[in-house]
Amino acid sequence: MRLSTLKSGLGAGIAFFASAAAAFADTALPIIGKPVDGAIGFQPAGTIVARHIHGLEGMITDIMFAIVVFVSLLLIFVMIRFNKKANPTPAKFTHNSPLEIAWTLIPIVILVIIGAYSLPVLFLEEEIPTADITVKVTGNQWFWSYAYKNEGIGFDSFMLTEDKLKAAGYDDSEYRLAVDNPLVVPVGKTVVLQITGADVIHSWKVPAFGVMQDAVPGRVAESWFKADTPGIYFGQCSELCGKDHAFMPIEVKVLSEDDYAKWLVAAKKLFASADAPAAPVQLASN
Repeated sequence: MRLSTLKSGLGAGIAFFASAAAAFADTALPIIGKPVDGAIGFQPAGTIVARHIHGLEGMITDIMFAIVVFVSLLLIFVMIRFNKKANPTPAKFTHNSPLEIAWTLIPIVILVIIGAYSLPVLFLEEEIPTADITVKVTGNQWFWSYAYKNEGIGFDSFMLTEDKLKAAGYDDSEYRLAVDNPLVVPVGKTVVLQITGADVIHSWKVPAFGVMQDAVPGRVAESWFKADTPGIYFGQCSELCGKDHAFMPIEVKVLSEDDYAKWLVAAKKLFASADAPAAPVQLASN
């Protein structure tokens, strides 16, 4: 029964791609938020929150680098200037008040500067704005469910198997990233996510959006994003949730408003009246 439910979910996803493709076939979405083998640094920022997070990280890294360089040079200077050979008679003072005041006040100033920049970023991330679109996100073992609260549609999102990648328009590099039914949103609109878990703790994370929110059973947490650029953005469950934790990716497709309206028409025909996510579905054991 479980295996047949999984197959029907995957089949519906492929069918949806076929039906929705006609709605915006002229749209070639670039893949923007995607992990790259061997790369370092962040994925391109796709929201204002992500841009502020990247800026804050860069500022803190610069401060840490300056401190490391200063302390390293100071240690080298002290080793050369005040070693036994250069100073056969050691000093006998026990303290230095100006120096002690300096090494107390300077760290305080640094922490105040970091706080002055980090708190607004935290408030921007945690203060939920008025939603243009509200989506309930449910983490299951091991897939995601999405319900568009104001549209009366909902669907499950499963990872695409290797044999279905090409049919859905992906290549081998998107294996374990692409899904059958991605979350689809319009560009420039505030999307509020109401996130929960159906069984164990999951975590909905899309790095390019600067969003990571745990999905805890019995609780509903909120997060939000407003994507700047149309494209495809990948994420992953980021809370260890069982044996197939690595097989529940997240995909968000950001469309223009016109293409989103076309997608919505097709989605309502396929996913109408699915107000709540389905019960957890597990892979059948061999």
